[in-house]
Amino acid sequence: MTSASVNDSQVAIPLSQMTAQRMTSLYDLMDSAYDAPQIHAFSRALGHVPIIDPNPRRGEKIPLNPAQAQRFKQRSSSERSTACSRNATAGVGCACAGPRKVMAHLMFGLIVLTAMQLYQLIL
Repeated sequence: MTSASVNDSQVAIPLSQMTAQRMTSLYDLMDSAYDAPQIHAFSRALGHVPIIDPNPRRGEKIPLNPAQAQRFKQRSSSERSTACSRNATAGVGCACAGPRKVMAHLMFGLIVLTAMQLYQLIL
């Protein structure tokens, strides 16, 4: 969890390093905000394949190859889950102070999200 005043691309390298210490992964899937040579290089240094949506601000937009594009599509289900937990389960409007209370609210939201998904399985 990072503060709202920090752009995700500013902490991409430290978070990637922390994640690499905790788990093994083969790919780094990131949106176009992370399209920076330093992030690509760090991902490769970790032994990962960086699959980062090209940002046209760097000039010509070079599309991902078909295999990378297919893997990048898998990001959308994760993004939908995050958006649902943030919007539908009080992740945005949490009006409490302190990291423990915020984390408790987020975990309650996760329980609600799980219940919603289980309910959809029944239907």
